[in-house]
Amino acid sequence: MFGRAPKKSDNTRYYEILGVSKNASQEDLKKAYRKAAIKNHPDKGGDPEKFKELAQAYEVLSDPEKREIYDQYGEDALKEGMGSGGGGHNPFDIFESFFGGSTFGGGGSSRGRRQRRGEDVIHPLKVSLEDLYNATSKKLSLSRNVICQKCKGKGSKSGASMKCSGCQGSGMKVTIRQLGPGMIQQMQHPCNECKGTGEMINDKDRCPQCKGEKVVQEKKVLEVIVEKGMQNGQKISFPGEADEAPDTVSGDIVFVLQQKDHPKYKRKGDDIFYEHTLSLTEALCGFQFVLTHLDNRQLLIKSNPGEVVKPDQFKAINDEGMPMYQRPFMRGKLYIHFTVDFPDSLAPDQCKALEAVLPPKPTSQMTDMELDECEETTLHDVNMEEEMRRKQAQAQEAYEEDDDDVHGGAQRVQCAQQ
Repeated sequence: MFGRAPKKSDNTRYYEILGVSKNASQEDLKKAYRKAAIKNHPDKGGDPEKFKELAQAYEVLSDPEKREIYDQYGEDALKEGMGSGGGGHNPFDIFESFFGGSTFGGGGSSRGRRQRRGEDVIHPLKVSLEDLYNATSKKLSLSRNVICQKCKGKGSKSGASMKCSGCQGSGMKVTIRQLGPGMIQQMQHPCNECKGTGEMINDKDRCPQCKGEKVVQEKKVLEVIVEKGMQNGQKISFPGEADEAPDTVSGDIVFVLQQKDHPKYKRKGDDIFYEHTLSLTEALCGFQFVLTHLDNRQLLIKSNPGEVVKPDQFKAINDEGMPMYQRPFMRGKLYIHFTVDFPDSLAPDQCKALEAVLPPKPTSQMTDMELDECEETTLHDVNMEEEMRRKQAQAQEAYEEDDDDVHGGAQRVQCAQQ
């Protein structure tokens, strides 16, 4: 983050709130906060606003980096983000982390310390169209972190830990560099001494099973049930099965379905599309073929007597599409898209035979003399996609030539003026 150094502002209010001098030691701050926080705790009838101000002041002054910023630039610098905020933490969390729990006995604070939630773990799961049509289950083996049972997630044999001196237990360090006159750069990064945990464990006291990491790796097999009619991109969640960590609510393991392409069928919502090519004879005189469905059933597909199928025509079979999710007995439609394969050429006798049975050709409205005056033309086969690409390439070349002419002309004019 880059910014201009803020102007000097009030840098004594936090000391006044705690009732200490500006050169107070960390021990003086602790004593002052302990005494004032207990007196002003809302659960003991204290002033909630005063309690919040005490937590804010202590949170800043107990952090060497934030205290240095506050002493030099005041409260405004913290609000502008130079020290990652002043008093952004929950005052009850600060109170309980300071005392290691409630100081009032019994049930403790009515506002128990909140646990953070761990991140979800996302895994893609490839499935076929058959899997989504028929339903399936897949067993997957995954590794995850679980809380060490030997030390109950403490990381030490004795269950004790110390606050990291490098970051004062915050887990983060803020580094400020002077880039130039009135310009500073502020960088926030995890503390390298405690790896961002805010705690330190004595080497001799480390748990032998987790080596002080508080968690160990565990293999777990999950059975993922893919139901009929599920969609590409749909999520299947396993709540609380992600990595465990102390004082953390475990996130979810989430599988995201990714449907693989099918060589014959295409899916659109609850409907299925199938491509089929007919010969010209089948299109005119009738057809019959067997279609193997996604559940391996054999469907007999045939035309009605005397029916003619036109190129690019669609026909539908009701209730043979995809099962509807969570309503598997209801199905969409199966659409068949017909293309007609025409012969490349016909012999003269075949033409005469077809003309005898097909509707007659339209007769010309022009006389022979008028036809003689017309110019004859020749038809050529053409691939329209290639034709359009060629035209686009020609247009691009013409544009580049025009662009060169414009720049060349400008240069010539400039030279003439010189």
